[in-house]
Amino acid sequence: HRVCILLTTFNTSLLVLKAPVPISCATRGTDFTDESALVECPSDCPLWQFSVFGSGVYASVSSICGSAIHRGVISTAGGPVRIQKLSGQENYLSSYGNGIKSQTLSRWISSFSVSRAQSIPMEASGQPKAAALPNSGLSKKPVKKNLKKTNNGNKDCKVDIAFLLDGSYNIGRRRFNLQKNFINKLALMLGIGSEGPHVGIVQVSENPKTEFYLKNFTQPKDVVFAIKEVAFRGGNTNTGKALRHTAETFFTPENGARRGLPRVAVMFIDGWPSDDIEEAATVARESGINVFLVSVAKPAPEELGMVQDREFVQKAVCKDSDLFSYNMPSWFSTNKFVKPLAQRLCAEEQMLCSKNCYNSVNIAFLIDGSSSVGDSNFRLVLEFIANIVNAFEISDIGSKIGAVQFTYDQKKEFGFQDYTTKEDTLAAVRGIRYMSGGTATGEAISYTVGNLYNPLKGGGANRNFIVIITDGQSYDEVRGPAVSAQKEGITVYSVGVAWAPMEDLKAMASEPKESHTFFTREFTGLHQFEQPIIKGICRDFTETQ
Repeated sequence: HRVCILLTTFNTSLLVLKAPVPISCATRGTDFTDESALVECPSDCPLWQFSVFGSGVYASVSSICGSAIHRGVISTAGGPVRIQKLSGQENYLSSYGNGIKSQTLSRWISSFSVSRAQSIPMEASGQPKAAALPNSGLSKKPVKKNLKKTNNGNKDCKVDIAFLLDGSYNIGRRRFNLQKNFINKLALMLGIGSEGPHVGIVQVSENPKTEFYLKNFTQPKDVVFAIKEVAFRGGNTNTGKALRHTAETFFTPENGARRGLPRVAVMFIDGWPSDDIEEAATVARESGINVFLVSVAKPAPEELGMVQDREFVQKAVCKDSDLFSYNMPSWFSTNKFVKPLAQRLCAEEQMLCSKNCYNSVNIAFLIDGSSSVGDSNFRLVLEFIANIVNAFEISDIGSKIGAVQFTYDQKKEFGFQDYTTKEDTLAAVRGIRYMSGGTATGEAISYTVGNLYNPLKGGGANRNFIVIITDGQSYDEVRGPAVSAQKEGITVYSVGVAWAPMEDLKAMASEPKESHTFFTREFTGLHQFEQPIIKGICRDFTETQ
């Protein structure tokens, strides 16, 4: 007998479940083209890193994982998320959810929603099929990950840029739109991308408004669309107010500023500013921001009487040089100006203001540990030092702190290379133990130069400072060692308490003596010198640049 065995089975794809596509914390809805997708969010994404626009329905430029956490679909532990592509919305609302504050957006071209992932099988026909012989195994087809290619950008132009658009009545709506067109061309010429330049927009008007931050858009087409959507505000040309706003709020890690990259502010002024710009420019320079100014339609001779400060260009820019100031005769026929300006903004080696007093100094603290100080007062001295240290950006590529305690002997508590984070440095300062003994300040200065600063020679361009805190008469000569230190390029601040002779304090301090010498009768009065010393270090740093 011949036997034919007919095996009836259902489509084996019933048994194959869709595998979630692994994504990063920063993956956005625009990175997917499928109508629906199953993705896997990683764990422990920093909440501040997310850009989320909307509530329930999210603009496609939003982070998928951030939106899922905001919606409550997953926690910070990550997990699978199903995203559904939706049409664009006219208005995306802001709300707070699960530690994330979403942002508003006036309009965007596409949206998505997020929901909990279900164990959904792949497409199954449910139709029987025949096979003459049993199959040895299941045949699986690879699932295609339909991801859009991400533009990495111009890696030779890694800068963070804030464009300050002129949105005043002075420019008007028509020229405002021409200005936006020019900035769009400039953004494309720069080569925006995840590993290239990042840009954001602040509009200058009566009151400044941040239109979007560095972290919000890192792909060229998204930036172009976002700039086109910026609405004209009107009002006075309060450029100084906008520059201060930018310096104080724009370049933060939470808003997308990247560590170690040049920070640039490009101000566009059609005419002249309505307010004072000099003070804001000083704040920007001290914050390490390279300020460029693009002036359009300079004031005519008959208009100069209305200009508050005719030297506003020189006072606004990082340095009064041809690099940082740029002029265009009008907003018409501007194509020829795009490439030269882009080249300037990418000239990282000429960004003279990137180094600032907070991230480019070495400060050695000489701490009097003599018997007259006492343990409780010694704690006050350490807290005084910690409060000064807290103002600076300490890292392996930034500012560095060292400490020497002295009596008749000297003890290097820690050197400039020992701690490379602010937290570790502060802990080291507060952990210094009181020695007790005599007072030999001159020897302590020489010891500090030889044991903290000499090993640093050739190891960076940071400006060097010594801050001496003492409460009494030194048993040795102080002027000679202090002068020798200053000849080595070290600026000396002297802080005296109680019985410290003013003559010795001034002998040790750098010129001008009045701004580098401090004295108080009580240790509790030290706190009043914290800000003056911090500002003095910034002033000394800026004057030598």
